Amino acid sequence: MFATEDVALASGRRVRVHLIAGAPGARTVVFCHGAPGSGGFDPDPDATAARGVTLIGIDRPGYGGSDPMPADAWASVDRAADDVAEVLDQMGTGPVGLVGWSAGGRVALAVAARRPDLVSRLAVIATPAPDEHVPWIPPERAALDLLRDRPPAMAREVLASQLAGLVPTPTALASETLALAGAGEADNAALAMPGARERVIEMLRAAFDQGTAGLAADIAGYCLRPWGFDIGDVRAKTLVLNGAHDPIAGPRHGKWWQRHLADARYEQSPNAGHLLVVPTWARVMSFLAPRSGSA
Repeated sequence: MFATEDVALASGRRVRVHLIAGAPGARTVVFCHGAPGSGGFDPDPDATAARGVTLIGIDRPGYGGSDPMPADAWASVDRAADDVAEVLDQMGTGPVGLVGWSAGGRVALAVAARRPDLVSRLAVIATPAPDEHVPWIPPERAALDLLRDRPPAMAREVLASQLAGLVPTPTALASETLALAGAGEADNAALAMPGARERVIEMLRAAFDQGTAGLAADIAGYCLRPWGFDIGDVRAKTLVLNGAHDPIAGPRHGKWWQRHLADARYEQSPNAGHLLVVPTWARVMSFLAPRSGSA
């Protein structure tokens, strides 16, 4: 099953919701995508189907089919989290399993902190810790900081212009496109899984349906604005996953999250990189949608 729906928020802004898999009465799992990314991504359809869940994804502002933020508003982490919560409220899902990959992990954590009633379990995959605790943002951050006091529309416009060269072209090499998702040599096994390479590339191409609007908004939102949640407010049982050879968010990041979350289990994949969401998806599904009677 695959369908899309544009959901109107109370503000009038519309967000694109992807129903990736579904079954009547099934547990609902919500996927929060990376940056760049889009919500129509299923890391491993076989694992999703085997678990019998309803899987949905939501494009953040400016990505895929979701409206960009108004000129006077930031696409901050907490605002993205509130979008997810409003969509789930409209759908009447009740508590869901929530998974965030890379930048999407911050959004998932923010939902769990701000709306604990909506989250039964949480998975955080390859998500960078706050830069002030585990440095990861490159030295070019100094130039980014010059935008901190600019209006949000101006900050996004500057970033969008700087990022324009990243938009995949129809003739772009697959390796160049995959690099946008942080793929490296450690991800070769993940990309060799049936259909995985094509699914990641399609996700990245959809991310740029509106050019660099989504990526510029995301970077401005999580680098220039507070994240808008207290990690101590995340009470849901959490699985934290990291790849040992992830060049973006390696084990130090995952261990930081584990130490600061109330109820977290940390697991490290010894041969994985940033795309470990693909080979670990069955594990994520078993955690977020446990069988009746399972621990």
